[in-house]
Amino acid sequence: MGSIATQSLLIWIVVGLVAGWLASRFVGGRGGIFYYLILGLLGAFVGGLLVGFLHISIMIVNPIVTEIVIAAVGAIVLVLVARVIR
Repeated sequence: MGSIATQSLLIWIVVGLVAGWLASRFVGGRGGIFYYLILGLLGAFVGGLLVGFLHISIMIVNPIVTEIVIAAVGAIVLVLVARVIR
């Protein structure tokens, strides 16, 4: 198939895309594939920080779904904070 690094990168991209798309559907807004990817990847970072800071343990169905949920929540927080600042 491919190397582990390639598979991990593809999973990371898919998680970012799905999370960015979910966040944009939740808070409203338009964007293309790059917007969703950037939003999802930044959201994953923010969501990871929030989960770590708040000491939350989450496990939904499987690890990839859990990561998508965390990234989507982080992306939603990111969009809402950006709107308040703007």
